[in-house]
Amino acid sequence: MRRRLGLLLLLVLGLGGCSDPGRASSEGAPAMGFTNPVYDQNFADPQVIAVDNGYVAFATNGSLGNVQTLKSADLVSWEQIGDALPELPAWTTPGKVWAPEVTVQAADRYAMYYTTSDDASGRQCIGVAVASSATGPYVDKSSEPLICQVDEGGSIDASPFQDSSGKRWLYWKNDGNAIGVDTWIYVSELSPDGLRLVGPTRRLIKQDLDWEGNLVEAPYMVEREGKFHLFYSANAYDKETYAVGHALCTTPTGPCTKSGDPILVTSEAAAGPGHNMVLEKDNRYWFVYHAWDPSAVGVDPPGRSMWLSELTWTDDTPAVQPPLKENPNHP
Repeated sequence: MRRRLGLLLLLVLGLGGCSDPGRASSEGAPAMGFTNPVYDQNFADPQVIAVDNGYVAFATNGSLGNVQTLKSADLVSWEQIGDALPELPAWTTPGKVWAPEVTVQAADRYAMYYTTSDDASGRQCIGVAVASSATGPYVDKSSEPLICQVDEGGSIDASPFQDSSGKRWLYWKNDGNAIGVDTWIYVSELSPDGLRLVGPTRRLIKQDLDWEGNLVEAPYMVEREGKFHLFYSANAYDKETYAVGHALCTTPTGPCTKSGDPILVTSEAAAGPGHNMVLEKDNRYWFVYHAWDPSAVGVDPPGRSMWLSELTWTDDTPAVQPPLKENPNHP
């Protein structure tokens, strides 16, 4: 009897010892986090697209070329690719390429909207280039910019968006702060090939809140449950007051109502968070943005690296994690 009880006890303990680790390693194990910045070199104005079970990131000119390009399998570990836009059209000058954003037109067609200096006007203006591969090379064969609002200071920060009906739109900002006038977020419908504006051009929002300083810029539109969410940055990019705001729009062309206070601001870990985009992965939303080391206050310009924070929703109200060095949640 004692032997039978002993065997029974061993079986019970053995089963417990085997099953608990199994649950811990599969069902109950905490998700591994990640460390910000996810790319710690200069990578200003980042944008990420999902392609081929992975991701490609683009950013303002830097050590990798006119359009710095990276790739990743998980949004956290990034590998350098090089320059997605190695050749520029004749109307601009190398070394002056900013804020590129790419949209997927088809399986083998990608369009890139980018800001660069227009030599004829001396203003920053918007160009468009196309490629058959996500990483490029992108080619712009134009003889002039796609958008160049010379009388309004120029045009920058183009951001493409496709709504649930299939219509394509382009958002951008007139560079009014360059000449001391208002800055507006504009929108216009794009042609199906993405190379022309069609229909009217509309103004959505301008700087009119105290925290925005003298500009709004870097628009990014998200459609969710029939509503349209316009994220934008405001204030001076090299100041700790730079931040991200939000406006709720009834259609892709407005009207839009601002939420008020910014939804992503400087923290102890990172200063000047901004120029964000939004990525959906496994039914979760992520903010991709640039920020800089708070100890670099006064450095001109500060080195802006790529950061990642989770975006959550309460009805139509977005909330973004503050910039965290050690983020406990992995994408």
